[in-house]
Amino acid sequence: MTAAQQRPFKVLGIQQVAIGGTDKSRMKKLWVDMLGLEQTGTFQSERENVDEDILSMGRGAMKVEVDIMQPLDLDKKPAVHTTPLNHIGLWIDDLPRAVEWLTAQGVRFAPGGIRPGAAGYDICFLHPKSNDEFPIAGEGVLIELVQAPADVIAALG
Repeated sequence: MTAAQQRPFKVLGIQQVAIGGTDKSRMKKLWVDMLGLEQTGTFQSERENVDEDILSMGRGAMKVEVDIMQPLDLDKKPAVHTTPLNHIGLWIDDLPRAVEWLTAQGVRFAPGGIRPGAAGYDICFLHPKSNDEFPIAGEGVLIELVQAPADVIAALG
């Protein structure tokens, strides 16, 4: 049996795309004023060193976030502004099972574990770089796994 046949969870779709920069007001000019996305929230976290506006497009289970982010402190880590495309978020139908299974398969996760995310869903991150202990990672891309709510699971599952 292949690993894919044993996988105890399902990736349902894209939950978000996060874009980092030093001045989110410039990004907001494009994404809100020019492209017409709706701002649905804000989020600040000293732990994550982020000041974030949560934008959205689409509706219901088909809604996708575009999170525009700037660091609270340019000199601290994580440096959410150092890569313009900061990370991509994927809806997951069973986040705890996904983390357990992926870890057992050798997937490297970023520190922090499962925790509440900016939009109120539980999240965790796959590390962008592998190491000897965990040889599978995002190959340069930070990937956020997001626990899908029931309506998204019903629509996309």
